[in-house]
Amino acid sequence: MKVLIGGGGTGGHVFPAIAIAQALRKIDPQIDILFVGAKDKIEMEKVPAAGFKIIGLPAAGFQRKKFFRNLSLPFKLASCMMQSRRIIKDFKPDIAVGVGGYASGPILRAAANQGVPIVLQEQNSHAGVTNQILAKKAKRIFTAYDGMEKYFEKEKISFAGNPVRADIADIKASRDEALEYFGLSGDKPVVFSVGGSLGAGTINKSLMAHLDDFENAGIQLVWQTGKYYYDNIMSALEGKKYNNVHPMAFVKRMDLAYKAADVVVSRSGALSVSELCLAAKPVIFIPSPNVAEDHQTKNAMALVNKGAAAIVTDAEAAEKLFDEVSSLVADSNRRAEYSANISKLAVKDSADLIAKEIMGMVK
Repeated sequence: MKVLIGGGGTGGHVFPAIAIAQALRKIDPQIDILFVGAKDKIEMEKVPAAGFKIIGLPAAGFQRKKFFRNLSLPFKLASCMMQSRRIIKDFKPDIAVGVGGYASGPILRAAANQGVPIVLQEQNSHAGVTNQILAKKAKRIFTAYDGMEKYFEKEKISFAGNPVRADIADIKASRDEALEYFGLSGDKPVVFSVGGSLGAGTINKSLMAHLDDFENAGIQLVWQTGKYYYDNIMSALEGKKYNNVHPMAFVKRMDLAYKAADVVVSRSGALSVSELCLAAKPVIFIPSPNVAEDHQTKNAMALVNKGAAAIVTDAEAAEKLFDEVSSLVADSNRRAEYSANISKLAVKDSADLIAKEIMGMVK
């Protein structure tokens, strides 16, 4: 059996795709899986690291702020379509899975045009443009939120939640192991800040302004800055000594970061929300304002309205984030309430559900 998985661009697309591939391989170890992503994006590193083959296309998205860069888009799209047709012809997949992102459109369209059945996985409460376009040709659309009938035909929708990596779906490590991994003390509270795989400028600025407060309060900060911000942050910290602040470009062991944390500060992308539900961690969401239809705020409010999380707006983060963090760290009852309520929203075995349905469609 041959399965093609197309898409990527951010961790929110790539990690669910890897989780689906791992679940497919668990069902059939002999399955042949090929990823198709965008050159120079995160998938070109993370997919091979997970043990899967990938081909990169010269795919790119529309640049709202740098309009002149869009002049090359028609040429890139034409090249992507030519390469996609060749990939489908050579690989001959039995089914193609689209997870959204730059490369998903050309490769899934090429698959559908050559008679390959396609299925989509939509992570967000607001469907991405690529998936909305591809939906007409899709046999099945796996969603993670209710009310997706406003984007897709109801009979095609299958609610399955968002697939997360196996190590986060089933965290086996102890807290002592997690503390040791990050060089943390068990006598002080731990805050884990994560702004997505690429980082978040607002969160980083808000934390940077209060590093002395973290140090003086005895709150340990595991701080994923994102690779784009790391060098500048380390330059700004040169000559300063913080025993409680631990910046790093990218956290490889997210399972240990969640295990160590008493409180998490996070963007509210779909994958982050799904992981935090499974990890059952008290979280303060800072939704990104730079997303379609403000869907990160909608993702966060779905939890806030159920007493499962707190929220600080991006505009207020610099002023309010540290106060909200220190308040939640000090309030064990509120943390326990958030943990209990967020765990009720977890969708377990999402990747397995999707993989089984994919296998069933092919057979």
